[in-house]
Amino acid sequence: MTEKVVLYDVKDAVAIITINRPGQYNALNIPVKKTLFEIIKKADEEPTVRVVVLTGKGEKAFISGADVNDFVGRDSKTIRPVVESSRNISGYLESMSKPTIASVNGYALGGGCEIAMACDIRYASTNARFGLPEINLGTMPGNGGTARLPRLVGLGIAKEMVLTGELISAEEAFRVGLVNKVFESVDALREGVFELATKLASKPMVAIRLANQSLNKTWQMSLDEHLKHELDAFCKTFDTQDISEGVSAFLEKRKPKFKHS
Repeated sequence: MTEKVVLYDVKDAVAIITINRPGQYNALNIPVKKTLFEIIKKADEEPTVRVVVLTGKGEKAFISGADVNDFVGRDSKTIRPVVESSRNISGYLESMSKPTIASVNGYALGGGCEIAMACDIRYASTNARFGLPEINLGTMPGNGGTARLPRLVGLGIAKEMVLTGELISAEEAFRVGLVNKVFESVDALREGVFELATKLASKPMVAIRLANQSLNKTWQMSLDEHLKHELDAFCKTFDTQDISEGVSAFLEKRKPKFKHS
């Protein structure tokens, strides 16, 4: 029986999606990207899932990038659908109704780094390495690397990473703001990610979704437009059951029991 290239598991309202190609450093070829997109969409649509974690099998790689074999013999027209399949994954992750966490164990290169950047939060183990080395192949990032990276780390750092193609350590990624937290081992990373995921899963999901959508508007709107969007989103939370429960629990000095509606 052929082993699944993408694994899917749900525990305590947390969906864990694992790229399962450790022998290929979890590189994404065209069939794997198709499966990954379908599973991410499944997690987003599953009512029992409230948080999504994306990771790679083993300790060597989160996602080492695209499978370079898919680049052979391509021209400007035939490469477009190949990279668009990657962009579909990143775009969907970024617009999901549920929080997403990239659990980065080992290499996150090229498309792998770009997919991690499309997640809401990035945690890494000390063995993680980040980079956009496409320049060394004679090309450049095509899955949001030149758009999302400068928004996270600033234009100067982004230009250095993209134009040199050099990798940075987990500690450096944390220093420049590419990752939120670094753990001493892959096991500690997985524990830390699951702890964060279950914490997020306990929060009121309608408010989480609206807050996350508003945060994602940071680079898409003017300040005035964004403030109006935020006010509209804030007011919508007062049509939920969870606002009543949250306020009552606060006044009664007890832990809220959110219904996520």
